[in-house]
Amino acid sequence: MHVCRPFILVVCALASIGATTMKAQAADVAAETPAPDAGQQLHAMLERYFEEWLQLNPLLATFIGDPRYNDQLPNSIGPEHRAQVRAMNERYLAEARAIDVVKLSPADRISHEIFVYERERMRAAERFPDHLLPVNQTGGLVTLMPALGSGTNAQPFATARDYENWLQRLDGLATWLDQAIVNMREGIAKGVVQPRPVMEKVLPQLEAMLVARAEDSTFFAPVRRFPESVSAADRERLTIAYTRAIEDDVVPAYRRLHDFVRDEYLPKTRSTVAWSALPDGAAWYAHYVQEHTTTAMTAGEIHQLGLSEVARILGEMDRVRQQVGFDGDLEAFFTHLETDPQFYFTNGEDLLAGYRDLQVRIDAALPKLFSVFPKANYEVREVEAFRAQSAAGASYQQPSADGSRPGIFYVNTFNLKAQPKFGMETLSLHEASPGHHFQVAIQQELEDLPRFRRFGSDYTAYVEGWALYAEYIGKELGMFTDPYQWFGRLNDEQLRAMRLVVDTGLHAKGWSREQAIQYMLDNSTLAPTDVESEVERYIAWPGQALGYKVGDLAIQALRRRAEAELGEKFDVRDFHREVLSDGGVPMDVLEAKIERWIAGER
Repeated sequence: MHVCRPFILVVCALASIGATTMKAQAADVAAETPAPDAGQQLHAMLERYFEEWLQLNPLLATFIGDPRYNDQLPNSIGPEHRAQVRAMNERYLAEARAIDVVKLSPADRISHEIFVYERERMRAAERFPDHLLPVNQTGGLVTLMPALGSGTNAQPFATARDYENWLQRLDGLATWLDQAIVNMREGIAKGVVQPRPVMEKVLPQLEAMLVARAEDSTFFAPVRRFPESVSAADRERLTIAYTRAIEDDVVPAYRRLHDFVRDEYLPKTRSTVAWSALPDGAAWYAHYVQEHTTTAMTAGEIHQLGLSEVARILGEMDRVRQQVGFDGDLEAFFTHLETDPQFYFTNGEDLLAGYRDLQVRIDAALPKLFSVFPKANYEVREVEAFRAQSAAGASYQQPSADGSRPGIFYVNTFNLKAQPKFGMETLSLHEASPGHHFQVAIQQELEDLPRFRRFGSDYTAYVEGWALYAEYIGKELGMFTDPYQWFGRLNDEQLRAMRLVVDTGLHAKGWSREQAIQYMLDNSTLAPTDVESEVERYIAWPGQALGYKVGDLAIQALRRRAEAELGEKFDVRDFHREVLSDGGVPMDVLEAKIERWIAGER
């Protein structure tokens, strides 16, 4: 663990000062030094907390552009690390509760409230053994580390020292993969195991790492393109070191996990898909629902909300069918959109080029609705081949905090039938600007906020709710003039509405995987492969899919309230500034903030 040691200045004259005199002087200094006020206490505590958090979570430091821990990868699912996190959480929760909240400024009160909220949620999560389910098909270190090691991600490879840092970080990967096996064996013994469809998707991800030669590995990519700053001697030395690390450590570790999953774990996976089928599963799922929505809504209430939204959106879809003059019912229109070649690209490069063109168009329109903009840019990039088969259709990765490394809008070209042309405007709005890229980059750049809020607060309802709201304002940005693109907007909104039904259906209402898949096929134009991937994502990541629509509807409701109460004084750019200017927060905190803003604008 990194420890900062204060510089000690030794002055010879101190030797002649008696102990009594020194104590008297120290007492005088203490009497003259005012005790820190509550705000100072809070700021100092939050800064200490985030420094300790980065030491325990060095990958976060890498992603935000802090290079101090680029050589570290802790065994985050091991008992020692989990105990450290638990002890740190308890210590800071007690310290936060000791601060006199009454003496804090309104802004500091928000930070204090969020900090305590997060510590209490971490404490509540300790009841549930997530560490026994360390691997699924949606992500995690199994696929994140190859992406980082590709040389085109957040991990820097600009100097010989950068290459050495990555080698040291790789040392921790084998430990983590072996710990995953230990934990999953414990999970088998306790009946805490993944459903079979989840692990069937994991096997190909692991198999992709089992190369015969280091040169064939994703981890070898940085060696193929050394920068000029790396000398010939260092290149030779590092090439040998990378070859040994990949062939002797990394590939064998992946093989151990692969063989364990195939031979030992897969036969013990469960036939059920509901989280409620696990020990303490009903409470576990209820925890996830609250975690991702930051509301008191129950699974039953969310299910009913989803059903009503699905019905409403189907009606709007049918109006588009009539507008374009399609001769047939809505089901036939869905089939037409799914099967007509005019709606799909035939190669991935054309799809990527289309998104890059949209980036230019949307960026030019943003000043109509926004007065604040991120400093960082983003780039459109293809999902890497090794994870494309099980990855989502699109995703976003944040830039470095200083904007020197851009954000990434990842587009999956594995199945072009899952990437219709009519869905491009809405997907770009959601993943890039003014959706995830806008919100995440602006949050990171809010230097007046404590760092735990700039880089740590990740509330699904706020983050994904904002991205879905970004689709909602597309017409105001000049998008969706083509009725088919507007249908794409409705189709994506329908996806988020169906998630409310399917996630709660799977985990709280006894739905089967097949029932969930059929429901989504019946109510959208999503490709069967896309639907299967979506449903299996909800199975592996319960509750997360609920945050999108819940957050979006809350932001829309706040805007309508502001428009109604402010009338001509309402400026949408000011509203968006207020929503974005404190970063991610629970939805009740956002509501209280907007209410205060409305009162101040009257």
